[in-house]
Amino acid sequence: MKTWLQYSAGRMTIWLPYIWLLIFFLTPFLLVAKLSVSETAIAQPPYIPAMNFADGPFGWWRDIKKFTVGNYLFITEESLYWKSYFSSLWIAFVSTMLTLLIGYPLAYGMAKAPREWRPTLLMLVILPFWTSFLIRVYAWIGILKKEGLLNQLLLSMGVISDPLTILNTNVAVYIGIVYSYLPFMVLPLFANLEKQDFTLLEAAEDLGCTRRQAFWKITWPLSMPGVIAGCFLVFIPAVGEFVIPSLLGGSETLMIGRTLFDEFFANRDWPISSAVAIILLLILIVPIMMFQRSEARAREAGR
Repeated sequence: MKTWLQYSAGRMTIWLPYIWLLIFFLTPFLLVAKLSVSETAIAQPPYIPAMNFADGPFGWWRDIKKFTVGNYLFITEESLYWKSYFSSLWIAFVSTMLTLLIGYPLAYGMAKAPREWRPTLLMLVILPFWTSFLIRVYAWIGILKKEGLLNQLLLSMGVISDPLTILNTNVAVYIGIVYSYLPFMVLPLFANLEKQDFTLLEAAEDLGCTRRQAFWKITWPLSMPGVIAGCFLVFIPAVGEFVIPSLLGGSETLMIGRTLFDEFFANRDWPISSAVAIILLLILIVPIMMFQRSEARAREAGR
């Protein structure tokens, strides 16, 4: 009996993550995919279902001819959508690079700090998570607007003579994304750098390397797993970001999250918005799968 219980507990432990993904990821994804091949209609809900399970468990097979790829073709033909994709990818890429430039020195300094100070520094990094994300973004409106704290500070110091126009521009979007997602870059970098043996740097300096050369030849290559993990954690949610460009960006700030929201709620074109979401998911998942496959091959080759 004990052996059977242990076996059942072990199998359940393995299957629980798959059950979780099936319920909360695969099922919603299939519903959105079904909606993306449906036709738009002036009705409630505003689409004609491509599948109908009311005629029995296999009744949907007769309705498969109702599938339409017109929504995907429309997205490729309409410049608004592919411009939104490219703009989102570019903004997310630039934001990720800026986050890396700021987060790497911060994580490196935390890893080099005395051990008793590291928990405090780590707490300061994750402290913003204790406040609502929406409130933190709203706070940047008061900082970046023409009458805001930043312009008032620069004017009082004599750095500028006229207030800067930062709010409702792409610059404000970059600031908002970098600020909001900086902890996602710092945490994996800190976890990687903290485990490194910094005596390797001393050995490299004894062998004739300068500190800069020792960093680029030892620390940077060893920290690449943390860099890649941090970049993915920032880039993926930044591509589909909606709140930050809506509050801090202007009318010319084009991101796929805002386009998706407008199609779903303003235009009430659910099939088109579902197709937009499916394409966005494929854009993000395919590179990740390719990267994971290359990493697995590299690990097998290293063995």
